[in-house]
Amino acid sequence: MNIQIFGTPKSRDTKKALRFFKERGIKPQFVDLTGREIALGELNRFIQKFTLNSLINQNEYQKQGLDHYRLSDEQVIEKLIAEPKIMIQPLIRADKNLALGWDEKAWRVWYKEQKA
Repeated sequence: MNIQIFGTPKSRDTKKALRFFKERGIKPQFVDLTGREIALGELNRFIQKFTLNSLINQNEYQKQGLDHYRLSDEQVIEKLIAEPKIMIQPLIRADKNLALGWDEKAWRVWYKEQKA
């Protein structure tokens, strides 16, 4: 199983996701969004499955005062790419499966399927 974890090193949920897979003998590929932007096509996969609003960390979005602007979807996507801390983390892709944020239930299903 090929697992990619998109997140930042300071994100608690990203750290927990990395630990979850490593403890089960799966070495995920970590994509540090502070050093490398997520590709638009990759981000669009998550948007299509979860919606754009689901990807926004509302607390960070409000802290930056972005909730007072009328941003188009394209502008919000640009913000998410440029400033990953306003994005829910981690974003996880396991082959064709996607997960957003802390979703241990889904990860356990993936792990069981992979073992079978």
